[in-house]
Amino acid sequence: MIVDRSWVQRNLGFDPITTPPPPSTFAFGPAAAAPTEEDIQREIIDFDSEAPSGQAFFAFSTATGLSRYTDVKWPRGLAPRTGRKPRSRSHAPLPKADVLLVTWTVDEGHALSRVLTPGKDSRNDYRPYLHNYAAISRKMRSGCPARQAKRLGTYWTTRIGRKSVVVFKSDSHMSQDGPLLPNEDVWRQIIEEVRPKLVITTGTAGGIGKQWEVGDVVVSPVVRFDCTAKFKNRKRYPFGDSHYSSRPANPKYFAAARKLFKANAAQLPKENTRLPRIVRSAVRSLPASVLTTDFFGFDTSDNHYHLKGLGWVSEMGDAVLGMVADKMGSQAPRWIAVRNVSDPQIKVGSMTLKEQRQMAAQIYKGFGRWSSVCSALVCWALIAAE
Repeated sequence: MIVDRSWVQRNLGFDPITTPPPPSTFAFGPAAAAPTEEDIQREIIDFDSEAPSGQAFFAFSTATGLSRYTDVKWPRGLAPRTGRKPRSRSHAPLPKADVLLVTWTVDEGHALSRVLTPGKDSRNDYRPYLHNYAAISRKMRSGCPARQAKRLGTYWTTRIGRKSVVVFKSDSHMSQDGPLLPNEDVWRQIIEEVRPKLVITTGTAGGIGKQWEVGDVVVSPVVRFDCTAKFKNRKRYPFGDSHYSSRPANPKYFAAARKLFKANAAQLPKENTRLPRIVRSAVRSLPASVLTTDFFGFDTSDNHYHLKGLGWVSEMGDAVLGMVADKMGSQAPRWIAVRNVSDPQIKVGSMTLKEQRQMAAQIYKGFGRWSSVCSALVCWALIAAE
């Protein structure tokens, strides 16, 4: 799939360049007019389909919210069972569990919690996580999401089969926290507290190449940094072009997960030509990987960001988990990256790079939560197979 302005018009009901959404549809005010790359990054992280800006976006476009979510028919004995209110206080460590599942943006959190912690939403209900916030936040820049929220994230627990799971929505982001990379500290801390056998990082991503449609899910035990902006100094950030690998995923329940996609597939772009695919890397090699950039990169028909050949999808944080696990050595748990395609390749045409960025953000706002439903179901499949 390769998309242009007319695709957005047909699938979201507006031309993002000639009739851009009004300021009321933006979660991060500066992204509404003459936005920088940083403003667009923050808009994607903060956009909340359950907030007034999200409702305004629905009124302007043909996008739909998670109120349209259709409950899936889980295989017997494997339906997620939402945990009770955590007994520990906000400043306490996370509880121990078999699996640690981490997601990132506000709408990713809504989708993941709707699927895996039914009845508890990541924004409204999850327990704030503040353990060592004072120390870690001193390494964060002023104005980043974690400093603004005054927490490192939120969490709840669930069970899938016999496996206990901590579901964590992070407010710490590699792309937002600043040059000291405190996101590495957060990862190390929550892994050491939960002591999981498996860690999953999940969320939205941009597809690299024409083979992807919105909702496709990439499952990869390989992550790779492509740092050419904020962390490009190799003396200070030697990890900037490193890659890391874990053990491949168990696909036992992938076919079941793909069947579960059908319940909500109608909320994805109407021009999708098929049910979303689950594509897994069974080898620890490149380019079958999730690519972590330190800039808001996305695939374009002219390969502007030179992403082709570096990975299957691009996002902005998963390789930090690989780096932390590498440093933990034999003490590290097995891990996997699960990324859904929320943004397909963009056909450049006559658009400027700034206009391409704006279009990519609007596609995310239209379909990010629904593509995240797909990756949440894949996370369920991975946990069920443990």
